[in-house]
Amino acid sequence: MTPADRALATPLAARFDLSLPVVAGGLMWLADAQYCAAAARAGVLPFITAASFPEPDDLRAEIARCRALAPGRPFGVNVSMLPKLVPGEKTEDVFRLVIDEGIDVVETAGRNPEPYLPLLKEAGVTVIHKVPSVRFAEKAQSVGVDVVSIVGAECGGHPGMDLVGSLVNIALAERRLDIPFLIGGGIGAGSQIVAALAGGAAGVVIGTRFLAAREVQAHDGYKQALVAASERDTALTMGSVRNTIRTLRNETTEIVAEMERANPGIGIEELMPYVSGKIGRQAYRTGDVSRGMLSAGQSLGLLDRSEPFTDIVARLEAEALTALARLRP
Repeated sequence: MTPADRALATPLAARFDLSLPVVAGGLMWLADAQYCAAAARAGVLPFITAASFPEPDDLRAEIARCRALAPGRPFGVNVSMLPKLVPGEKTEDVFRLVIDEGIDVVETAGRNPEPYLPLLKEAGVTVIHKVPSVRFAEKAQSVGVDVVSIVGAECGGHPGMDLVGSLVNIALAERRLDIPFLIGGGIGAGSQIVAALAGGAAGVVIGTRFLAAREVQAHDGYKQALVAASERDTALTMGSVRNTIRTLRNETTEIVAEMERANPGIGIEELMPYVSGKIGRQAYRTGDVSRGMLSAGQSLGLLDRSEPFTDIVARLEAEALTALARLRP
């Protein structure tokens, strides 16, 4: 695909034949073959979330299904590693499966991917490592990843403990990094893509803006709740266990916030009955968003309808072209 404007034809767009330099980052339970194929056909780079398919045969089948739904279009696999290596963890097995399946780009997150880089590099796999702060991006650069994604405080999911905003991250990354970097966190408009590129980014990462895409396999009630929400309808919790998460504000976030206020030394075991991912997953099935930790960023304010992925990307492109026109005499 050829970007509609030369300014959007970044090396990232050229490398993966994208219409926009946009990565649709992995989403737990939602970034499946249907979602990724729709994103790939629309001209952005998506990632199947490996953790959603813990059985190897299921992950292989999902990769095959994505290829069948979007023949010839690029996509990768998201591999989120736990902060610390634990007994029985199968991260290396997942990477070997990805290599066997001929996937040539992975999105890694969690802990340092350094132990797996020789394996991935030998297979010619591009490694995009996601971090919550520029200081971690510098570390990732030093160990040899190809690209870093830096997600700011505005992002849905896990923004880390530093909580530096995306606009500041752009300037810091431009000064401190030599490898290509992507900016995520609160990105949901084409003008923001242009701003990130102007600041030196190779592209952007978008998650929340895509949550209400028609192709996302989730209940319409869930999607409509996101459409109805504004940029003020998210909450930060779990900072007490150093695992800050930004989610849609609901009954669960209020309960967890109160538990953290009442007991600053609270442990994850006490929070787990409320924050387990299995609870949140029910919202995708039932449309009831009152319970569970439902990752959502402040770009909720830019999400105004549920529509096909191609239409979302077309709107982003039109907004980017308008922004570029404002900069030119």
